[in-house]
Amino acid sequence: MPSKKKILYNRIKAVLAEKALTNKALATKMRVAPETVSRWCTNDIQPSVETLYEIASFLDVDIRELLVATK
Repeated sequence: MPSKKKILYNRIKAVLAEKALTNKALATKMRVAPETVSRWCTNDIQPSVETLYEIASFLDVDIRELLVATK
């Protein structure tokens, strides 16, 4: 059975790495379980727009930098 290719919706993992921050730091700031951040980073689940805004604020980036461009 061929494996399904996971679609990338967000760049949270990449921006965390660029900022030298950990999933745990983001989880603490967002008051969520580290597993939730991990699932955001692997695109298993997506944060709400409101949560994405808070993540962008914490990472000090424009919210658009957290999204994968469509064009």
